Amino acid sequence: MLFFYNFCAKIKKNNYICNKNLNIMKELALKSTIYAADFDELTDQERELIEQAKASTYNSYAPYSHFHVGAALLLKNGVIVPGCNQENAAFPAGICAERSALFAAGAQYPDQPVLMLAIAVRNSKGEFLAEPASPCGPCRQVLIETETRFKHPVRILLYGTDHTYVMDGIKELMPLSFTQI
Repeated sequence: MLFFYNFCAKIKKNNYICNKNLNIMKELALKSTIYAADFDELTDQERELIEQAKASTYNSYAPYSHFHVGAALLLKNGVIVPGCNQENAAFPAGICAERSALFAAGAQYPDQPVLMLAIAVRNSKGEFLAEPASPCGPCRQVLIETETRFKHPVRILLYGTDHTYVMDGIKELMPLSFTQI
């Protein structure tokens, strides 16, 4: 076992690692760029979209998780589409705020690219979270599909009372994504 440890330690120094069978694997570093901005550092348009997402949390139906999520999309035509999570006792039957907004936009404005998405969350005490919450895996995949469909990244604003995370596209949160079957 000592030989294995020493061998792997030496290999790790050169950005390689090995598994228990001494197979050598190269380590890849993935980089994401996510900005943490104070609310007053955001543009007027970004602040307005966040306010719409915050307002949407009050339409959330979350009797099980008590995690009230609101979303707001800005479409290319200037329309803002709200969304909020809707829970169900049969959990797969519910829907997240992000997807409710994205699907509503797709149904009502099928030819309009999504330019920006804001997300805000209130906890069981009714308070907005200090740290921003991140979209779940299925919502990330729907965002990837939206970006792929319109060939345009969606600017994402994740609101928290301490700061807002800002990123220029879902690939900052999901760099190893797939876009086709």
